[in-house]
Amino acid sequence: MDSTQLSWITNFIWGIADDVLRDLYVRGKYRDVILPMTVLRRLDAVLEASKPAVLQMKANLDKAGIANQDAALRQAAGQAFYNTSPFTLRDLRNRASQAKLKADFEAYLDGFSPNVQDILDNFEFRNQIPRLSKADALGTLIEKLLDPAINLGPEPVREADGNIRQPALDNHAMGTVFEELVRRFNEENNEEAGEHWTPRDAVKLMARLIFDPVADQVESGTYLLYDGACGTGGMLTVAEETLTELAAKNGKQVSVHLYGQEINAETYAICKADLLLKGEGEAADNIVGGPEHSTLSNDAFPAREFDFMLSNPPYGKSWKSDAERMGGKGGINDPRFLIEHAEDPEYSLLTRSSDGQMLFMANMLSKMKQGSALGSRIATVHNGSSLFTGDAGQGESNIRRWIIENDWLEAIVALPLNMFYNTGIATYIWVMSNRKPKHRKGKVQLIDASQWYRPLRKNLGKKNCELSPEDIQRILDTFLGFKESEQSKIFNNAALGYWKVTVERPLRLVGIDHDRAYKPAEIKKLKEAAERSESAPPVIRKVHKKGVKADPLRGLFATTIDGKPAVVEYEPDTDLRDTEQVPLLEEGGIEAFLQREVMPYAPDAWYVPDSIKTGYEVSFTRYFYKPAPLRTLDEIRADILALERESDGLLADIVGGAA
Repeated sequence: MDSTQLSWITNFIWGIADDVLRDLYVRGKYRDVILPMTVLRRLDAVLEASKPAVLQMKANLDKAGIANQDAALRQAAGQAFYNTSPFTLRDLRNRASQAKLKADFEAYLDGFSPNVQDILDNFEFRNQIPRLSKADALGTLIEKLLDPAINLGPEPVREADGNIRQPALDNHAMGTVFEELVRRFNEENNEEAGEHWTPRDAVKLMARLIFDPVADQVESGTYLLYDGACGTGGMLTVAEETLTELAAKNGKQVSVHLYGQEINAETYAICKADLLLKGEGEAADNIVGGPEHSTLSNDAFPAREFDFMLSNPPYGKSWKSDAERMGGKGGINDPRFLIEHAEDPEYSLLTRSSDGQMLFMANMLSKMKQGSALGSRIATVHNGSSLFTGDAGQGESNIRRWIIENDWLEAIVALPLNMFYNTGIATYIWVMSNRKPKHRKGKVQLIDASQWYRPLRKNLGKKNCELSPEDIQRILDTFLGFKESEQSKIFNNAALGYWKVTVERPLRLVGIDHDRAYKPAEIKKLKEAAERSESAPPVIRKVHKKGVKADPLRGLFATTIDGKPAVVEYEPDTDLRDTEQVPLLEEGGIEAFLQREVMPYAPDAWYVPDSIKTGYEVSFTRYFYKPAPLRTLDEIRADILALERESDGLLADIVGGAA
């Protein structure tokens, strides 16, 4: 079926909403009825031919007292779903009263298989039936969806003479119609769309970034795809199509299995329904969701490893409730987020409770395949805070460190602003793999694609631009080319890291004895009573015995006590305490940096070796910033003269008015 026919069917269904629901629902709520009703009509049409066989199988199973009937009924239906009620939608058209129609329609819904019940429950569709029935709209909806002008069935509709009146709608075409309806509803409700709907241009780019680099290495076989925040499932289905097409071009046959998890009930229902409509019953069974199935606190696939993973997790969304379900932030011991790294057996990846986006990244990394030649490839989109939020030793920085020190990060791509429906913020695609090619080992590529886009003719919420096919190809060429350019920078892994070092200066108090060491309790009293002064002597808190060498940078100072040489430690002044970020690639290390950057201004300063923490951050602004060119003197002079002329005219007007 060509795109014109598919568009016509979509428009027809879209029109039903306006015809039947206009005075009953606000436009933003049409989807609550139209999406589940479209699903029901398609399932009904698919099951029509096997209905007698299913009813007969049901009777036989009941007679034999068999409780677990699902597999046998699926087999009888020839599908991954079935309906054991005595009704089809056609049977419900001519009910004498709304009460009878409502009762029979509810019995019809109750006859569906458990996987369809799950979809209906998460759509909360049964909640709409009283309203539709009371307004006498339920029968009209059914009638409209059975209109002979459209065919939502898998078989063609024929005239009496056998000629085709309406072509068949195969699973792929039905999925296309459904996805188009979802897209339109999301664009109508663009305040919410960005939470669950990633623009197709971004999805296509992400799919190409994980598949194109290994296209010639994909062999015939089975591949598992995963999205831990799958929304309506668009990333999974686009990724499946991309992988299948790339494999076919290389003469390979691949079997692709989709897995996903989604907490939002409606989008989970849409995802599962879409897969059922496409004839992917097994994939539908591998989508887990609803409010009780948060990926962070209730991982649906703890023992699975996946070949390819894509995700657009929520940004800036609190995961506090997840933390509480996992035992409270101090009691979380989930092996996805508490790992062994950098000689730390309890290396924490737990981020601030106000934003859990990077935990979704850690979740994917925990599911990388270890035993295959291709390993795993990951593309995940995040906002700018993923690049720099979190101090050294905190969860976000620890995640970046874990990724980079394991050499999994291939590239980060900066996308154009205003690419998503409900936000204009900067977004970035992280591309990761545990099988980096040789030429990328030990290196990270940053790509600034923020200026590669085409404007939309009409804004969709805050989305005012998109990636054209040429833009996607340009980004891919830059990624695959792996060369330095104005938009591509390549760094050694360590160039993104730093040491965070605590720098102390001595507490100096007026009137103290500079020839003795003070106990902690004495120092506390002195702080309360004595005046601080830069010219006062430093407070000694410890005098070392012989054999300890002076090392001022480490806080071991040579002095004299009672006329004898000694090595002492001074009490630090907390008001003067500071920290320095020292690049990991600093020539000469921490001490050379401090000698150059600190000691000329604070010669009595020292650093605390035990305070050193390693952090990582990525600053696109630093690497790609282009300062605006300064104006010429002639331009500045012309502006000044113009202002003078303007002010002279104003003065003349004021004087003239006063006269």
